[in-house]
Amino acid sequence: MNVFITDAGFANVDTERGIVEKAGHTLHLKQCKTEEDLLNEVTTADALIVQWAPVSAKVIDALTQCKIIVRYGIGVDNVDLEAAKAKRIPVCNIPDYCINEVADHALSMAFALSRQLPQTNARLQSGEWQITPPAPILPPSEAIFATAGFGRIAQTILSKAKALGFKVAACDPYCPEDVMRKNQVLPFTPEELFQQADILSLHLPLTKETQNYINEVTLSKMKPGAILVNTSRGGLIDIDALSEALQNNGLGGAGLDVFPEEPPNVSHPIFSSDKVILTSHTAWNSTASVPKLQQLAAEEAIRGLTGESLKNQVN
Repeated sequence: MNVFITDAGFANVDTERGIVEKAGHTLHLKQCKTEEDLLNEVTTADALIVQWAPVSAKVIDALTQCKIIVRYGIGVDNVDLEAAKAKRIPVCNIPDYCINEVADHALSMAFALSRQLPQTNARLQSGEWQITPPAPILPPSEAIFATAGFGRIAQTILSKAKALGFKVAACDPYCPEDVMRKNQVLPFTPEELFQQADILSLHLPLTKETQNYINEVTLSKMKPGAILVNTSRGGLIDIDALSEALQNNGLGGAGLDVFPEEPPNVSHPIFSSDKVILTSHTAWNSTASVPKLQQLAAEEAIRGLTGESLKNQVN
């Protein structure tokens, strides 16, 4: 059978090729960027492994014999899950890689922002020397580090934040409060999350319900000087409202690894703020996480072809 990689930004796909060929199948690497590319290149696939390509309802409808779609990564918002479900094609993600990488990235952003490193760096580079920071700094022992969501990555970052001395909390309507308390994490309601978090890190999937989860209204509820971090999905934040809050509403800082559109428009006002740390969707990456992602994606594709139980079906 034929396994098509729709697109991939890795140095090579030798890991996937080895796994696919060992199972007796053939791997085809494409670099599809558009719906039209996919319609021209991958409709005869028995399995699809996808990185960023837009696997729309139209693409899924054109698949003639596909048995599984696997997304390189955790988020699956570039795959039409309902269309795949209607065609009885399972869609799987890879949620058990880059847990520590993303947690470390988010925590690094949060800690640097809480210490006001971007503002102090900008001030010093402009020639101004002061031995006090631009604004008062809360020590971790007096600050609440909270997450929206309480999945694998959120739990990991809260554990690390707690080790640094922060009080920790989370808001997740799908997680029982006793599970959070067992992990020594204070359960928050959405109102408490915005009103009490000194650092708020987002760890949510992008859905219709979470689109613009951070918006003008929710930002207005956040504490003066609070810090917002997003290493999850760019669409969780109304970036215009965030930029306005950073400039005028007293928000302390923001760390963004993801954007509503990628690559983002660097002329957006948020890029001129000295209260931000911006990275280019790199939180997932390390010398360990990349090969693990490639391996797990290929192994899940093979399970789909052989009818074995799938580990991470999301539709």
